[in-house]
Amino acid sequence: MVTVNLLELILAIVLPPAAVYLKVGLTSQFWLNVILTLLGYVPGIVHALWIVLSIR
Repeated sequence: MVTVNLLELILAIVLPPAAVYLKVGLTSQFWLNVILTLLGYVPGIVHALWIVLSIR
């Protein structure tokens, strides 16, 4: 069973790059999320949720 911090889920919806940064740091995934969030808020949210839920 995967337990996810409630703060990470909230951040993934409200401020996607912050959630990805907390999970993986300043990696390519973070920069990809910044670009996706700038191109459209929803793609950034989807990517952030994917990162938060898939990486332990």
